Amino acid sequence: MGPITAGVLQLLALTGALALVHIPLGTYMARVYSSKRHLRVEKWIYKGIGANPDAHMTWTAYLRGVLAFSVIGVLFLYGLQRLQGVLPGSLDFDAIDPDQAFNTAVSFVTNTNWQSYYGEQAMGHVVQTAGLAVQNFVSAAVGMAVAVTLVRGFALPHSRLRSSGGTPIRSGELGNFWADLVRGVVRILVPLALVAAIVLVACGVIQNFSGIHEVGQFMGGSQEWNGGAVASQEAIKEIGTNGGGYFNANSAHPFENPTPFSHLFEIFLILVIPFSLTRTFGVMVGSVKQGHAILATMGTIWLGLVSLMMWTEFSHHGPAFELANGAMEGKEVRFGIGGSSIFAVSTTLTSTGAVDSFHSSFTGLGGGITLLGMMLGEIAPGGVGSGLYGMLIMAIIAVFIAGLTVGRTPEYLGKKIGTREIKLAALYILVTPALVLIFTAFAMALPTPPNSMTNSGAHGFSEILYAYTSASNNNGSAFAGLNADTRWFNSTLGLAMLFGRFVPMVFVLALAGSLARQTPVPVTAGTLRTEKPLFTGLLVGAILIITGLTYFPALALGPLAEGLA
Repeated sequence: MGPITAGVLQLLALTGALALVHIPLGTYMARVYSSKRHLRVEKWIYKGIGANPDAHMTWTAYLRGVLAFSVIGVLFLYGLQRLQGVLPGSLDFDAIDPDQAFNTAVSFVTNTNWQSYYGEQAMGHVVQTAGLAVQNFVSAAVGMAVAVTLVRGFALPHSRLRSSGGTPIRSGELGNFWADLVRGVVRILVPLALVAAIVLVACGVIQNFSGIHEVGQFMGGSQEWNGGAVASQEAIKEIGTNGGGYFNANSAHPFENPTPFSHLFEIFLILVIPFSLTRTFGVMVGSVKQGHAILATMGTIWLGLVSLMMWTEFSHHGPAFELANGAMEGKEVRFGIGGSSIFAVSTTLTSTGAVDSFHSSFTGLGGGITLLGMMLGEIAPGGVGSGLYGMLIMAIIAVFIAGLTVGRTPEYLGKKIGTREIKLAALYILVTPALVLIFTAFAMALPTPPNSMTNSGAHGFSEILYAYTSASNNNGSAFAGLNADTRWFNSTLGLAMLFGRFVPMVFVLALAGSLARQTPVPVTAGTLRTEKPLFTGLLVGAILIITGLTYFPALALGPLAEGLA
């Protein structure tokens, strides 16, 4: 079997597995967020945190809950890292420096999981499990909660839609943040992670709390390795589209990803919730066909970029490429070019950030594809929750464009897209590009930051552009080659993560509140049919055009210049 055939078969197997779970998982998640009762364990949690899960919230109250919870998470994780030197189970590692502790705390709370440190040389068992792993669960649940809130905004007023406590939601109210958060963790993320961790352990992923031990090398000499609760963290790292690796090599490390099967399984975990949330959306708004249209858009972009990545990496550009059957530099032999291409596209089209290969070693155009995946807004299928609400924002933009062409007030799912709604959508899509381009420009213009680049020219520029694109989009993957453990990058990347996560959430929740207050308009002969293939094509085109107009100059200076040289 040739490497190209193997890559295509992996892609077909992955697509089939995602199709099998799409309906049951998507429907189950819709029931979770519309359930009329609380589980006993959930009642204990509500009592412990002093929350009333049945209280109705407007979008401003919901936002206050999101921000308050996230601030507490940052402070707790920052303090845990600063106290690591005196904590038990620290493996004798020192406390994390203030700037790196800030960067890491922000990174994991914002579901970015950018890492400017070597995990096996910096973080002990307590920080890894009680700090980083916990944030992997709750940061993902926050994203899902915000997405469900926007879906409720489209669905309201609707007689069948109820809050998490089971009481009907009134106009302008969007459910309860604490109930959505707890249910996302208890009923969705924990059960999936438990099953996934068992599968990963069966594949050979380690799960222990061993100390540092010396390991002999094949060519002589020795290395020091520490163990850890890797399988459990690996499971939620992928399911929650987090991406932070227990080890510096991330999913290329054999302790995290030992076999070709575990590799394909981890890609499945990355994609399963984001793709299934389109079904959740369709069920909650009362039209599964609307969910199919969003799913088709996500799938078209994902399959298109995977195919393009395989083409660029399998293309022969000289004798070395021909002997290796493609661009094998920086890729694991046990995964191959096909598997690495699928992983790279999937991790950059979501907010995952896990890597199984050296993105800096991809061909110039291949590196550009990983950048483009994040620049699209990570919406195909995107992060857990963030991908769905990002795609719905783009759908609003597409509907608005279609309305302008025929001189009709645009509508989406029975809600008019007026001045307020389009302003909020426009602000949402402007935030991330502004962060990426402004921070990149400053980093290139100032005298000190460019010293962190390993390479010069177009490739060096791509290193910095990739770092700020990854941080602002809350992705977390690295192009590699950039020394990001400096005060400048720890601070500015931390700020990019904060603004890139929470400023868009403000606009999403404000939009949800605005939509929830509207009375649905009836469908007429002039209504745009947003469940049809025509709308899917319009949505794909709008996404590519908006991204192209925004980022093309930057891409031309980096990966395009390198790839066409």
